[in-house]
Amino acid sequence: MVASVAASAFFPVPSSSSSSSSSSLTGSAKPSSISLAKGPDALDARGLVAKPASNSGGLQVKVNAQATTRINGSKVGLKIDTNKLEDTPSIPSSAPRTFYNQLPDWSVLLAAITTIFLAAEKQWTLMDWKPRRPDMLADAFGLGKIIENGLVYRQNFSIRSYEIGADQTASIETLMNHLQETALNHVKCAGLLGNGFGSTPEMSKKNLIWVVTKMQVLVEHYPSWGDIIEVDTWAAASGKNGMRRDWHVRDSQTGQTIMRASSNWVMMNKNTRRLSKFPEEVRAELEPYFMDRVPVIDDDNRKLPKLDDDTADHVRKGLTPRWSDLDVNQHVNNVKYIGWILESAPISILESHELASMTLEYRRECGRDSVLQSLTSVSNDCTDGSAELPIECQHLLRLEGGPEIVKGQTEWRPKKRAPFPVGSP
Repeated sequence: MVASVAASAFFPVPSSSSSSSSSSLTGSAKPSSISLAKGPDALDARGLVAKPASNSGGLQVKVNAQATTRINGSKVGLKIDTNKLEDTPSIPSSAPRTFYNQLPDWSVLLAAITTIFLAAEKQWTLMDWKPRRPDMLADAFGLGKIIENGLVYRQNFSIRSYEIGADQTASIETLMNHLQETALNHVKCAGLLGNGFGSTPEMSKKNLIWVVTKMQVLVEHYPSWGDIIEVDTWAAASGKNGMRRDWHVRDSQTGQTIMRASSNWVMMNKNTRRLSKFPEEVRAELEPYFMDRVPVIDDDNRKLPKLDDDTADHVRKGLTPRWSDLDVNQHVNNVKYIGWILESAPISILESHELASMTLEYRRECGRDSVLQSLTSVSNDCTDGSAELPIECQHLLRLEGGPEIVKGQTEWRPKKRAPFPVGSP
């Protein structure tokens, strides 16, 4: 019904009481009416009470309409069937078409443009990794960079939640893994990585690999979850047939030293498992990257005391490598030895003290079928009220048959923070 009233404002509708005016709509405009309802209280389109206009009692609404409509200069007559109009149910009219609602959806267009620009920026970042200064080289994915005339490699690490222990700090094995990672990335970023685990192209041709013979570590403090550490590493010559690699680990925010480490490496034939001399071809590859710098830790040449079943205070037997403990050269990764050494350290020391320094001498490698024993002797027992004193321990990792794998010495200092309460999540 409402639609009928709206339509009558624009189109002439014949009156139900006048048959002569319903036949055509020609001539001058005459008032016509639409019967809306019966009764004296019916309203017309202007909100006024309609008056009865026929004997049938129906009420009419008068509207003005033009009898003739011109379209492109031609007269067009419009006829409307009143009966059909009255019987047609009211249909809500759609919103009028305006300039605003005919515009495109700008938010969708803006989102598409933003996506395109972000994708282009990502691709450009991956491709445009070339150094902006000749004294700084960066790898393609931003893992690290070579600084100081191409002789020092620097890389940052974030301490993950799965890398911390009961002390709420990173473990010594986590830090040692970071040292190993930066050493390999240094070789890779310098373009010297061959087919082996850190081997140069010339070493790969001769089936040579690197093996560590000695490792010295000084830990100032241990980072916590979420800390960002900055690791610098560089290499230097060590005698006629060896190489020295040093590391300096700092807090990336404060610059405070976290750890320093120095190591000695020699080459081994991958097939014969025997030590090898330093080939001149390999020396020519590496010497341009050797740095003339004193070791970050003074070399401790003291002979480690002998340790056996009679002198050891704690022994842990039956240690066996897992498949995941092997590296790509099919021998146990040197970081795994540290965990095995600490297997025989008394729990009383681990609860009250933290590792401050460590010296390890690697004697031989072990394979996946080896069965090992871990032996530890303690200079003083922290369970007798001397928990605030530093502790020194001697360590030995050996095969059950007797040959030595690693000899070591560790120093422990009292912890600066309390561990997690027992039973806490």
